[in-house]
Amino acid sequence: MFSVYGKAGRVFRGTLEELRYVGMATGIARARSVTPIGQDGRDHGTRSGFAELIAGTPSHPPADVAHRVALAAYEEVRKPDTRRQPLTKVQAIMSTQVLVVPDSFNVEQAWGRLGEYGIGQAPVVSGAGVLVGLLSRAELMRADRLPTADSHPLVWRALLMQSVTEVMWSPVPSVALETDIRRVARVLLDTGMSGLPVVDDEGRVIGFVSRSDILRAVVADPPLDLWT
Repeated sequence: MFSVYGKAGRVFRGTLEELRYVGMATGIARARSVTPIGQDGRDHGTRSGFAELIAGTPSHPPADVAHRVALAAYEEVRKPDTRRQPLTKVQAIMSTQVLVVPDSFNVEQAWGRLGEYGIGQAPVVSGAGVLVGLLSRAELMRADRLPTADSHPLVWRALLMQSVTEVMWSPVPSVALETDIRRVARVLLDTGMSGLPVVDDEGRVIGFVSRSDILRAVVADPPLDLWT
């Protein structure tokens, strides 16, 4: 299930097919032409659980065949006898600790928060934690938004004092916990966005799912189930 949230609250809730008939909001349309920026896996808050799943893989495995066979056998014995559960839903791969930007922030405060955590984008939320938009460094650095180099310092100061609500993408698509991962991937391809906020029934941000999260799921164990 997908929803679209803006400054006035939820403006849409429905399936992927219905979402395609919703007129493209200004922010989403801009996202098509903006190249997503930010470190791999850090387009949003903290890392997802899949980083831990693959972190133990040695970067330089032994070249000797005998050693590799022995290590493989040891790992097989060490593994708990658990049933593999293919991953199909957003809740299995999303990042649960997400950096958000309050809608009370100005541009200077928001830029500082994104820079402090080294991320490229963050959901913007109201005082109640409800999604109202999405802020990205790419959006803040748009050439048509920045003053010229010879502009008066007060012009630059005015830019930094703008509210984030004036520069964020809004309305912005979001996704529910139980949404199929393939459908999320379809929306990311259609909009050009690098990730979607995950919200509960009241619109509060509870996670974030990015293209990096989906790619980690493809290579992790248990595997991402693409076809069931």
